[in-house]
Amino acid sequence: MVAAHETTLRELLEGAKQYRVPLYQRTYSWTDSQLGRLWEDIRKLAEERAEDPSLTHFIGSLVLASSPTHGPSVSEFLVVDGQQRLTTLSILLCAIRDHRAKHEDPDHRDRIDQEYLINKYKPAHRLKLVPTQADRAAYEACLEATPQAGGSDQVGAAYRFFAAQLVAVDDPDDPMDIERIEDAVISGMALVSVVAQAGDNVYRIFESLNNTGLKLTQADLLRNYLFMRLPNRGEAVYDSLWFPLQTQLDSGELEQLFWLDLVHRNPEVKQTDTYTGQQARLDGLHTEAEIEAEVRRFCRLGTLLRVILHPKEEEDPEVRRRLTRLNAWDTTTVYPLLLHLLDRRQQGTATSEQIASAMLYVESYFVRRLLIGRATASINRILLRIVTDMRADLPVDEAVRAYLSVGRKYFATDASIREAVRSIPFYLNGRATQRKLVLQWLEESYGSKEPVAADSLTIEHVMPQSPTTEWRKALSEDLQGEESFAEVHEALVHTLGNLTLTGYNAELSNSSFLVKRVQLGKSGISLSRDIADQKRWGRPEIHARADTLAERIIAHWPGPTEEAGNRSEVPWDVMNKALAALPAGAWTAYGDVAALIGSHPMPVGVRLASHPAPNAHRVLQTEGTLSPNFRWLDPSRKDDPHDLLRAEGVEFDKYGRASQSQRIGVEELAQLAGMPQQDASGQLLRPRSSHNNALDDRFLEQLTDLQDAQVAHATVAVLEAWTDTGGMLLYGTGGETSCFLMARGKDHELGNIWPATIYPSGKFEIVFQHLSTRTPFDDIALRQEFRRRLNELPGVTIAAAKLALRPGFPLDVLVNATARQALIEHLGWFYRQVHPGA
Repeated sequence: MVAAHETTLRELLEGAKQYRVPLYQRTYSWTDSQLGRLWEDIRKLAEERAEDPSLTHFIGSLVLASSPTHGPSVSEFLVVDGQQRLTTLSILLCAIRDHRAKHEDPDHRDRIDQEYLINKYKPAHRLKLVPTQADRAAYEACLEATPQAGGSDQVGAAYRFFAAQLVAVDDPDDPMDIERIEDAVISGMALVSVVAQAGDNVYRIFESLNNTGLKLTQADLLRNYLFMRLPNRGEAVYDSLWFPLQTQLDSGELEQLFWLDLVHRNPEVKQTDTYTGQQARLDGLHTEAEIEAEVRRFCRLGTLLRVILHPKEEEDPEVRRRLTRLNAWDTTTVYPLLLHLLDRRQQGTATSEQIASAMLYVESYFVRRLLIGRATASINRILLRIVTDMRADLPVDEAVRAYLSVGRKYFATDASIREAVRSIPFYLNGRATQRKLVLQWLEESYGSKEPVAADSLTIEHVMPQSPTTEWRKALSEDLQGEESFAEVHEALVHTLGNLTLTGYNAELSNSSFLVKRVQLGKSGISLSRDIADQKRWGRPEIHARADTLAERIIAHWPGPTEEAGNRSEVPWDVMNKALAALPAGAWTAYGDVAALIGSHPMPVGVRLASHPAPNAHRVLQTEGTLSPNFRWLDPSRKDDPHDLLRAEGVEFDKYGRASQSQRIGVEELAQLAGMPQQDASGQLLRPRSSHNNALDDRFLEQLTDLQDAQVAHATVAVLEAWTDTGGMLLYGTGGETSCFLMARGKDHELGNIWPATIYPSGKFEIVFQHLSTRTPFDDIALRQEFRRRLNELPGVTIAAAKLALRPGFPLDVLVNATARQALIEHLGWFYRQVHPGA
């Protein structure tokens, strides 16, 4: 007989219990997207339970079977279904325990251990959760808080993810915030526990739970509910109102409409609760006339949503322009406000001029946040609350501006813009499409009579990302004191002052500035004119252009009200989030951190020496040595940081320098900080048999332009061997035409997969980050084997700490015939793992 009941994590874990994941179960495989959804649910629930402690959030079921070895002193269960969920919550408890023990009281360690993680007095059954064999060592490292905790495996990645989120959410002015998070996890996460008794077919239960078939959408459910309430008027209402509505909007858009309608009343409502929320509201209506009026209202709002989704249908030119831009920004959480603005105009309480002005303030808010490196921080929550929280006594545009200007909403002031444009790595923030939009809109602000087609433009680094000897010599003239070339280059290369738009990215590539200025001078891009007028391109010129662009931005995009103050903030929380996610066995440099947050190495060092920060001991000098001024913030600590780093897996040479192969650079730090990364979803696939493809030609042109003949020939030899094996090639459509070595296409039942990406500028990138979510390389043992094989190549050393990132090696490694042949063999091995029958 099956026993099912709703429970909480507290009830599951309290007492002498043990949950064993059978060996035949899949290894732990949750990725950042699943972890992020869970974390967002927990964070919101923690806030809501502060006002109503009875609130819970249902996260699914847990199917258990009594263990054959079930003993009298410990209740033992096999986890038939739900092990990913249970493992994730246990890892999160480890992270909460470590965070609270470090920042609040060491007693939290024993308390959380004994209540939820271990059976202290049952040594034979010490762990409450026993993961599958492949995950056990990584989980025990987190449980025991050893130096190996937070490694590059999936368990370690989950621990680092939660550690970083806890650092980001911990407000020094709110001593109870992490306690509320713990309470939400322990008492607010509701599960249905299904316990199969002896003789039950637990696999039949599992099958019935997961064999859901084709589900009705929430829009389908709401339609059925509405017309159930219209026994007499149903047919007429359907023909006159509902049918035109569903002709205007597809099923997904209809569901979005019903959610947007709820958000106007309750900004916290989740889109997954649309049907239940609307049903609860509509249950208060009693007559068919009232239900028909609701359908009529939905039909009117649907017409407005149609305009939001298709701005060309808007009649007012300025409203149409603003809607088009916000639509291009691709942030759907602005839709509740847009629907409200159009509704206000339709109701006669706002003019077209006012709602266009309100949309400009929102656009300015987006752009200014991106420029200061705050593109995503709390953005959804802020946007969803505008309609309910903005002042009703102001014109709607001023109300929107006033709401965005107060509190911690990151509506950047003019002073912040002037500082950030000089220092923040614009190219590493926000989504690639949004970065291009900002540059495109800046170009439009010049009012050129001959606008250039946006589709033909890409972002160009004037000072290249991979500098040549000529560029190194030019920039070296600007070095001051003990500055290194690498530090100054990283601090400048991704800033807005060094970026422009061009249709000649391939032709420009890594060319000298003398060549680039001629090409830029020929283009019709206004953004490039002041660059073409310069005689050299170094730090003074980049800063001067940044200052000019900052003034144009300030003039073009209005800032917050005076209530926002004239604040200027360094995003130390971004640094803390990246450092919290820094894997054991890795290190980074002060210059890398400084480039990430738009600061300088010295202020970063001062900050780490005076304020608590996760893994501060993993921040070293550029050459891999410990700073002479390093001191533990805790004066009672006397241990040598070198010993701790060695215990974590960092390798030092005889001169005390950490291995450069284990260094996490600025772009990898951006990955760890959760900055959106460009993926391959917009790339174009070309079968190798076709030789007239423009992208193929462009890749080869860039490769031969940027590399010498030996490197280019060796790279092409690897590509030919890959296609001979059965692989395909996928080319990027960005300014630098990257080449993806595809082992499976996106139409395959298991999804696409590729081992590496080649960049003509000189990098052979191994995409471990991507592989961790693709069968069969979601098995960490296969990724570890792939890394081991690659490290056999002469000149290649990929650190274990980078097993969750996208490390690489220079293309010139391939010139060595032994290395090239070995790589071809290892890529063949990869292909056979993906296609066992090949």
